[in-house]
Amino acid sequence: MKVLIYGSGQLARMMYLAGCPLGIDVQAVDVNTNTVVDPISKRPSEHSLDQAIDWADALSVEFEHVPESLLEQAELSGKLMPGIEAILTGADRVREKTLLDKLAIPNCAHKIVNHIDQLPAAIESLGDQLIIKASRDGYDGYGQWRLDGKQNLPALNKSLSQLDLKRVPLIVETLTRFERELSLVGVRGKNGETRFYPLAENLHHEGQLHVSVAPAPDVTHELDKQAQDAFTKLADALDYVGVLAVEFFQVGNNLLVNEIAPRVHNSGHWSMQGTDTCQFENHLRAVCGLPLGNTQCKTESAMINIIGCSEFSTDLLSIPGCHLHWYGKTVRPKRKMGHINITADDFAGLAELMTTLAKYLPVEHFPKLLDEADKLAKIKS
Repeated sequence: MKVLIYGSGQLARMMYLAGCPLGIDVQAVDVNTNTVVDPISKRPSEHSLDQAIDWADALSVEFEHVPESLLEQAELSGKLMPGIEAILTGADRVREKTLLDKLAIPNCAHKIVNHIDQLPAAIESLGDQLIIKASRDGYDGYGQWRLDGKQNLPALNKSLSQLDLKRVPLIVETLTRFERELSLVGVRGKNGETRFYPLAENLHHEGQLHVSVAPAPDVTHELDKQAQDAFTKLADALDYVGVLAVEFFQVGNNLLVNEIAPRVHNSGHWSMQGTDTCQFENHLRAVCGLPLGNTQCKTESAMINIIGCSEFSTDLLSIPGCHLHWYGKTVRPKRKMGHINITADDFAGLAELMTTLAKYLPVEHFPKLLDEADKLAKIKS
């Protein structure tokens, strides 16, 4: 089997590595140059994009912000999975909110603003504690603004008035006071079969995911059902094939969808050590029409992102249950350089591993690690 992935970053790399044992040949597309490249070395292929599309049995994406012209070309091949509608929905918050509302899936109260003059009406409707998001190209904390009171509206107006809101409208949301952030990563096959990884608890810092713990502590049957129902409605409506991630805010006993990602997802990286079949392998299985793999946890797991640094002691590899995944990138501030997966028999074991791991890592780049260790240590078995 042969799969062509649009995007040539770490997610394409990890899909390539997951495909090797199955005999699945994965190639990638640098969407900035429309060049087919090796997912590991990034060396250009001798084949053109048209030739690679003909070569592939399946086309997919590693991120949703692929130029629409490339997606349209891929869709015409009849091989793109998930389809163009799902990818465009994940890339555009207006499409995303419209679909969530159409399917009656709970999400944050919001208004769509495509002219700065509409902002006062949105504030009147939603209140003056707001999070404002660009409908496109905003992620990892970029393309977002906060309003903490009407007194700050003039400064906000000044920032937003410089934007082309006709081209990229804003989603204005009530600032939700949530207990925690959770995500559900699931996979749907060509035949509609669906499997779910357990809910993961996610900790963010400055808009970026720093730590995921799976299975999330203190998840009730009702929370699981809400998450799986939302996933199923979305996947069925989009005739989805592949891995889909749905991010939630937990408010009391209810889940509100924050956003969806039509691809393998950062909060599912723990599955590389924590399950029989990681999200990368299951995505390839789905788009290739192979049987889906087991998604149940083998152990308690956590993923710690390595962000904006490369200087740390590799002696951390001496820690039992510790696995380093390096992406081979040049260091830049806020850039994801790799991640560390740890596994243990229980949450107390995870806490102990996190505490040990922190001794090998610069604390300024891992600000959530010890806090999470303290929290997990208090969970009773």
